[in-house]
Amino acid sequence: MHTDVYRKLTAELIGSSLLLATVVGSGIMGERLAGGNVAIALLANTLATGAGLVALILTFGPISGAHFNPVVTLADASQGGLSWSLVPAYVLAQVFGAFLGVAVAHAMFEEPALFFASQHVRAGMSQLLSEFVATFGLMAVIWGCARRRPGVVPFAVGGYITAAYWFTSSTSFANPAVTLARAASDTFAGIRPVDAPGFIVAQLLGGAAATLLFRWLVPALPAVADRVIDRGAHDSNNAEEFT
Repeated sequence: MHTDVYRKLTAELIGSSLLLATVVGSGIMGERLAGGNVAIALLANTLATGAGLVALILTFGPISGAHFNPVVTLADASQGGLSWSLVPAYVLAQVFGAFLGVAVAHAMFEEPALFFASQHVRAGMSQLLSEFVATFGLMAVIWGCARRRPGVVPFAVGGYITAAYWFTSSTSFANPAVTLARAASDTFAGIRPVDAPGFIVAQLLGGAAATLLFRWLVPALPAVADRVIDRGAHDSNNAEEFT
């Protein structure tokens, strides 16, 4: 592989790891400090995740596009923004990074070092609809902002996920890699493994629906896709449009 490809994959792995460390770690901290008040714990989890997303996308966007999400990677590839040959490696980096992030969060809070299946029930059609809506909205925000103002994408994504934590009953996972990793964390942010496949299917459908809609709304979407991932061959001026 070319050196630039290794850089992209490393960025996806580290970014996904830090994202999951943020999600799981803030969930543990929030639950411990909230004194049984679930709303306060969720608020703490929400604010940390939204802020963390903005910071991570700003940091890794110029390198890999800061996908951290197989749905984003698949959507970007479908519009020509990322080579299909890189999709498997991107997804593997995201999933491995997500599990690494869970392990790091567990270690920081003295949770069991080994992964344990979550007992947090997230089942039912309302949850699946929530994941469809959450992922549809996420991709709509990305495609809509990338068209004219790519520099605001990190803030728009962070803001949307912060809101979606509260307006969806599932608390907006909107990410298959995140879903798989959180199934291995029996903490505040967890999800039962048996509930994870339904979430992932809903997420993939939501991402596909948004991409198809914006392919119609924005006929030049393939050109927009180039703004979702900064190619290694771009010069420093192009990289700066992400910041």
